[in-house]
Amino acid sequence: MRQFLISIFIISCSISFGQQVFKKKQSLLGSPFEITVVASDSVQGYLYTDMAIAEVKRIENLISDWIPTSQISKVNQNAGIAPVKVDKEVFDLVERAIKISKLTSGAFDISYASMDKIWKFDGSMKEMPSPEAIKKSVEKVGYQNIILNPEASTIFLKNRGMKLGLGGIGQGYIADKIKVLLQVNGCNSGLVNVSGDINTWGKQPDGKSWTVGIVNPMNKNKVFATFPLDDSAVETSGSYEKYVTFNGKRYSHIIDPRTGYPASGIVSVSVFAKQTEIADALATGIFVLGVDVGLDLINQLHGIECIIVDDKGTVHVSKNIDIKKYQ
Repeated sequence: MRQFLISIFIISCSISFGQQVFKKKQSLLGSPFEITVVASDSVQGYLYTDMAIAEVKRIENLISDWIPTSQISKVNQNAGIAPVKVDKEVFDLVERAIKISKLTSGAFDISYASMDKIWKFDGSMKEMPSPEAIKKSVEKVGYQNIILNPEASTIFLKNRGMKLGLGGIGQGYIADKIKVLLQVNGCNSGLVNVSGDINTWGKQPDGKSWTVGIVNPMNKNKVFATFPLDDSAVETSGSYEKYVTFNGKRYSHIIDPRTGYPASGIVSVSVFAKQTEIADALATGIFVLGVDVGLDLINQLHGIECIIVDDKGTVHVSKNIDIKKYQ
């Protein structure tokens, strides 16, 4: 579960050269959803926003593991039993997710949904789970046991009890799909925010870029940097509100799917990329990998940057971000 650490600043909402900004907010996917488009009139503007909401619902019915009839739910229901044929769209998304798992050495893993929920972040935990319970909690997790058959377009979970959850990549994927859909239908400028997964295209009516402000969760009332988003995306994963502390060590609600232990050392990660999908998945992976390993990974990837805030409030940035330029 990601927390909102990004503030969106819509600088201009007035009419300019016949263009106006139209917004629609709704609770979708169990989270806040916001679509902002630039259009010539309200009929066109609300046509685009309704189109975006319909696309969210279409994809949700394919990939949500909470909807029993979705294709991903069918895959989960047949874990250890039989392969399940899925649409190419679903197959390709799972295939890309596995690639991110390999890239992050398993720190990001869509089979995390198999984990036993032994950690509680509602204040009820008084002591850490035993090492045995923690080890057992991840026994059924492992992207290596997701078997793909490209020719048949099937997904098979090798072990009974395995379960896929696309929450760490699916919202980013939805943001990307909405952007493409609206562009194809003539919307030349907009911003989509799927629970903190943000993608933009075009300019605002006054010709300015869409802008995001990054907030240090240790001082939530202060924006420490603002960035223009020109046909690009950003996603933030954070744990500044949901965590537990044992023996003076802070444990986040984001669990390392390889070990069963909560990630520690980081309170937020913001990843900038051309696609929200990859920013979404990498933000989770970096949170688990930690500051040094996470930055090292990002610095090897072309066109991807990140900002990390550690649990001391120190801000770390990848090599191509000059933070002073945006403060």
